[in-house]
Amino acid sequence: MSGRVLIVDDDQSECELLETALGHRGFETSWRTSADAALVLLAAEEFDVVLTDLNMPGLSGVELCKRVAARQPDVPVIVVTAFGSLDTAVASMRAGAYDFITKPFEMEMIELTLRRAIQQRGLREELKRLRTLVDQSRRFEELLGESEAIKQVQELLTRVADSDAAVLVTGETGTGKGVVASALHRYGRRCEGPFVPVNCPAIPHQLIESELFGHAKGAFTDARTERRGLFLQAHGGTLFLDEIGAMPLEVQPKLLRALEDGAIRPVGSDGEVACDVRIIAATNRDLEAAVDEGNFRADLFFRINVIQVQLPPLRARGSDVLLLAQHFIERYAAKANKHVVGLSEAVAEKFVNYLWPGNVRELQNCIERAVALARHDKIVVDDLPERIRDYSSSHVIVTSQDPTELVPLEEVERRYILRVVEAVGGNKTMAAQVLGLDRKTLYRKLGRHGG
Repeated sequence: MSGRVLIVDDDQSECELLETALGHRGFETSWRTSADAALVLLAAEEFDVVLTDLNMPGLSGVELCKRVAARQPDVPVIVVTAFGSLDTAVASMRAGAYDFITKPFEMEMIELTLRRAIQQRGLREELKRLRTLVDQSRRFEELLGESEAIKQVQELLTRVADSDAAVLVTGETGTGKGVVASALHRYGRRCEGPFVPVNCPAIPHQLIESELFGHAKGAFTDARTERRGLFLQAHGGTLFLDEIGAMPLEVQPKLLRALEDGAIRPVGSDGEVACDVRIIAATNRDLEAAVDEGNFRADLFFRINVIQVQLPPLRARGSDVLLLAQHFIERYAAKANKHVVGLSEAVAEKFVNYLWPGNVRELQNCIERAVALARHDKIVVDDLPERIRDYSSSHVIVTSQDPTELVPLEEVERRYILRVVEAVGGNKTMAAQVLGLDRKTLYRKLGRHGG
């Protein structure tokens, strides 16, 4: 059903007409011929929206709006009247009406207004529930979520946090790979030891070996003193190799040896030094494809991929975006000492529909900006970046029954495969899993389809 509607009109035939018409459109309806009777029913049963006439004997539609707004503010009221004027419209809206419709009306307009009212009520309830949920669960910070995809990640993290097994965290840029790494360390048995993050792409190729393993005095021109590398700095704790796909090929065998032997050899040194670290690596690249292309060593890939944690993109997490947004609002409002408590319903709708190519990081930046600009206690559409404010879905649904406008099955396959590859950020291993294909079959189809 589309929702429960309470119809209030002193004309019984009008009630019956609306009941039949709305029933055909999927709504569950009840009706009463007075505002007093409607208030009694509202106290006993739950409705998603009230559709009321304005001019009735006894309590008017405006008075009904006031009573409902006071007793059940989450139930929207839509006022319908044949005596439409600016004054009555203003009076209804001031009384708390969601919308105002004049007779004669098109049933399509009633249906559209009801659906919008019900959707906004649902969003308000969801935002209220999420604010409560944020307070109840803080363990994984930005990994807050109720979607099945993120629950699976949380459950896996709980199981492997105390392990020393190497973990490979995969996912698009901005999905929270660094958050996962720090959470694994923080809740694991090595939490008292150091957590040392390494941004692999940020280290020049000629320096990365020295950065990781350290160097002896005189190992090269500028090596005036001995230096402890990042492996030794992480001794007893966790070494996080972020974007390990950028690790130079010539350094990969030395990294593999350090992981296998539990010891490192500083540059320019003749001896090895024992080193006890847990390795967590992360990448937004398709490492299996990199192995096939000769850009990443297969033995190193298998060594770091003992346990894989695959982070879903934000667009695949449903209403988690609202939960995360509430979390960030509370963080940045407190930091800015501003009274911003949540999202408006219009912003919540924008957030649910937007694809978030930058994932959680983009959402975080969006909320930080919105809180800084906010002039109300809730973030409104004008506070959003232009790309989100003006976003509209590009989904295309084919409804034509004209055979000349339909496409061959191979073309449908081509479009769908390319759409899946795009949706997972070009990660062909992940795309193959989504499509239920092995990677070689996917490569062959992409080659045939020009992908």
